[in-house]
Parts: sequence; C-alpha cells; structure tokens
Amino acid sequence: MAEMIKQTGTKTKAPAKAAAKAKAKATIQIQYFRSMIQAPLKHKKVIKGLGFTRLNQIVVREDTPSIRGMVRTVPHLVRIVNG
Repeated sequence: MAEMIKQTGTKTKAPAKAAAKAKAKATIQIQYFRSMIQAPLKHKKVIKGLGFTRLNQIVVREDTPSIRGMVRTVPHLVRIVNG
C-alpha cells in the first residue's frame, strides 16, 4: 500500500485511490410492488435487505453484483424502475 507523508506528519492514501473513490458510482432504482405476505422467509429477508419498508416504495441502490443477485432472487416481488 503506497502512502505519502504530508509535511504535517499525517499519512494519506495514494492519489490513485482517492481518484477512484471520486468516480461516480452507477445506481439502480428498485420498486417493491407485490406483497411478501405468502413469500418464503428467505424472500422476506431479501426484501428487508434491499431496504424496503412498505409496498410501492422505490429505493436507489448502488448497482453491484450483490444487489443484482438479490433482485434476481425475488423478481416476482420487485422491479427495476430505472437502471
């Protein structure tokens, strides 16, 4: 891990890592549109894990493989609105 020491004596991360964090991350909008009342417990946990608290709610999440996998687990309960 490359670190540079400022003149004040504190350590900072390398400029390349700072530039990577500054890059805008892709997001997707997901809507919870079907009730999970009769869904299996695993599906209910996925819905909660995505951050839904009520029906017809739309949340914005970072577009990562893990989020896409969660959406793929419960396609009958959620839909991708934009992304």
